[in-house]
Amino acid sequence: MNKISCPPDCVYLDSNVEYQQKRVGIHFEHDRRTFYRELMELGGERAAEVFYVLEAITYRFFQSRPEAQDGEVIDGIKHLRQSFSPIHIPGNAPAAFGEELTKEYKTLDDRQPLDTHMVSQVLDRATQFIEGFSGDGLRSSRFLNGLIGYIKLRHPDVAEQLARQSGAGGRIIIPSGSPLDETPSPIQQP
Repeated sequence: MNKISCPPDCVYLDSNVEYQQKRVGIHFEHDRRTFYRELMELGGERAAEVFYVLEAITYRFFQSRPEAQDGEVIDGIKHLRQSFSPIHIPGNAPAAFGEELTKEYKTLDDRQPLDTHMVSQVLDRATQFIEGFSGDGLRSSRFLNGLIGYIKLRHPDVAEQLARQSGAGGRIIIPSGSPLDETPSPIQQP
C-alpha cells in the first residue's frame, strides 16, 4: 500500500458527508438558478429575497446537523405558511425550525412589510421546489445536502458567517448587502 502525503486542506480528505454535499451542491446550483428565474417572474426581487432569506435561515439552522431531513424543512415552511394565512387553524406544536422561520420572517416583516399573498405564493413554490429536488425518498436529505454544499462551494464567506451565527438569530444578510437587523450581534461587538 502506498501512502500519499496530502496537506490538511486536501480535497481528498473531505468526510463522506462533505463530499456528498459538494456533489449534490453542483446539481442544486442549476435547479436553484431555474427556480430563482421563476421567482423573479412571480414577484420580482422581493420574491427572490423571501426565498433567499429562507435559504440562509435553513443553512444556519441545519449546517451542523448532518442527520436532518428535508421533511423538517418542509414542515417548517408549512408552519411559516400558516402564520401568513388569514385563517389560523390550531394544530400540533411547531418544530424548532418552524419557530425559527416564523421569528425571522416576523423580524423581516417588521422592518420591511411583506405582501402576505406574495410570501404565501413563494412558500408554496418553495415547498414544491424542495419536494421536487428532494425526490421520492421518505427520509431524503438531498435538498439540505444540496443547499449546504452549494453555499459552502460557491459562497464560502457567507457559509462561514452563517455558521458563526448559528443559534444567534436575527442577522441575515440579504443580497443587497445590508443586514436585516441593524443591531450588532455579540460576535461583531469589539
